[in-house]
Amino acid sequence: MALRLSVGSGRDRERIDATARAVIECAADAIVAFGVDRTVMLWNPAAERMFGWKASEVVGLDVSFVPEELKAEHNAVLEHVASGGQVSFATRRLRKDGGLLDLRIDTSALVSAAGENIGWVSVCHQTAGDEAVKHYMAERARVVRRLGDVVADMNAQLEPAAVLDRIAASLRELTRADAGGFVLIEKDRLRLVSMDGLPARLRGRTADLASSTVGELMRSGKTVMMATAESNQFDDTIWSALPGLHTITLSLSHVAGRPYGALYALYSRRKVGHIELELLELLAGHASVALSNATAYEEVVRQRAHERAVIDASADGIAVLDGDGLVRQWNPAAHQLTGVSAEEATGEPPPFPLPEPGAKLTHKLASGRWLDVLCTALDGGDEQVLDFRDVTAAKELEEAKDLFLATTSHELRTPITVVQGFASTLASRWQKMSDADRRSAVETIADRAGALARLVEQLLLGSRAGADQLQVSNAPFDLGGLLRGASVAFRPLSDQHILTVDIPDRLPKAFGDPTATDIIVGQLLENAYKYSPDGGKVIVRAKQDGEHIQVTIEDEGIGIPAADRERIFERFVQGETGDRRRFGGIGLGLYIVRQLAREQGGEVVADEREGGGTIMRLDLRLADEANGQPQAAVPAGPAGKAQRA
Repeated sequence: MALRLSVGSGRDRERIDATARAVIECAADAIVAFGVDRTVMLWNPAAERMFGWKASEVVGLDVSFVPEELKAEHNAVLEHVASGGQVSFATRRLRKDGGLLDLRIDTSALVSAAGENIGWVSVCHQTAGDEAVKHYMAERARVVRRLGDVVADMNAQLEPAAVLDRIAASLRELTRADAGGFVLIEKDRLRLVSMDGLPARLRGRTADLASSTVGELMRSGKTVMMATAESNQFDDTIWSALPGLHTITLSLSHVAGRPYGALYALYSRRKVGHIELELLELLAGHASVALSNATAYEEVVRQRAHERAVIDASADGIAVLDGDGLVRQWNPAAHQLTGVSAEEATGEPPPFPLPEPGAKLTHKLASGRWLDVLCTALDGGDEQVLDFRDVTAAKELEEAKDLFLATTSHELRTPITVVQGFASTLASRWQKMSDADRRSAVETIADRAGALARLVEQLLLGSRAGADQLQVSNAPFDLGGLLRGASVAFRPLSDQHILTVDIPDRLPKAFGDPTATDIIVGQLLENAYKYSPDGGKVIVRAKQDGEHIQVTIEDEGIGIPAADRERIFERFVQGETGDRRRFGGIGLGLYIVRQLAREQGGEVVADEREGGGTIMRLDLRLADEANGQPQAAVPAGPAGKAQRA
């Protein structure tokens, strides 16, 4: 019968003499040898009969005759034997046909003539009815049940730190180690994060990864490793605090496919068996699962906290609705925009209609605020997310622009129509018209052309004010003289109004731009005439008020509602109530007035006149006669910078 041995190389074949070959071939028990790479080196005839594989089918291969649930035991035995000695244990192995064999296996190291460890050799005996095997299996079942309890306890923890502490406590119980715990891999360093049986002062201690036993385990490619004092020096390691330490066992735990850390068990009083190594590897594997779950949960919690912070900090209102359209989340901006608190909104429909998923809807709340509402359906569920923002300013601007276009068209059409009509009349009836009629027509055309020029100038000023491009040249000037001159110019413009001036003869000089101030005063006087159609008194007053000069223009007209006294200084806005709309205009005059005042470091405000009418107040800075500079800045706005209403 031919010798059916698996020998790794010609050198190995020469080493085995004829007597050894005969013993191996004729042995009643299966003999299997493994190389250091865990592949089969030798497979005798008894092994063929016992397991069903021919030697030619397994030579040089890593044969899967170890059951999946016992691979940790197999690795533990080989690691234990590699450290010296022999292991005899009861276990099970697979046949080629899938059947299970109850065996007792004696495993020892395979050493070359030079004393080099070149693998392992195992002798397998069938053990049907062996009481020792039954006891071993019963004990193993007990350990497995206890391991299951420990694993369940670990998986119940949701924080990595709690998982690690539970692992350290369970490790000593299962492996009967004198100390144990977990070291975390942090780039090129190890950090002791969990321990049981070691001094508390060691927690947080670090060590170099590359030169550590953990680094050696990672480089070896093995799943479990045992180091003894005979082959390693423990004095300079973080484990040296355990008196009498003679053996360290390690097994890696992985998270997201990468080494996360290592589970360690330390022995100072008792010897380590392969069962302890197997349990360490099994526990490390379960720790990987528990740590993966805990870190995943921690990441979910962190991500949700991040998302919540983003949602809470968003200027947009954000709401999450369930399948019934009821609010489940309602951020602070949603409260600010709608006036409905999270407590009031939760469990209720949102206080506005919902658009279709993917669509946008513009809605006006009862408070007058306009919202753009966008609805998005979440994938994989019936929840919806609403994003809504305040578009009131944009809506009002849009309406103001529409009003501006309509008003400007009207304001332009009237003088253009007059100019066109009189020009056509002159062109077609020149010879038939008297000199007086011609002169009257030309004067009318000139008057309307002047109105058009003033309207265009106002539009240009409004455009410059909106772009912060108003140019003023501030310096001390005679405000009293300017006011008196404006009053003289306006008195003959209306027979119904009585324009009076109350200005001290020695009014101090103001600091500003006289041209810009003349435009302001002219616009305010024009408005005083315009909005008091029944005539009455118009009074111009000026006085020193501390470090400012205050100019007021009073009329007995229709007045300005309290709600509009600030809005009238916005572009394209006129009073919304009363009769102010019937007086025409494009709503730029007071906007320009305020911007010009602020460019000079001043301010313009509107107030109610006792007995009816309006008081417009202009504040300008007082000039310092000594150096020609203003004495103080008006707190309402920085000098030289226009502020938008």
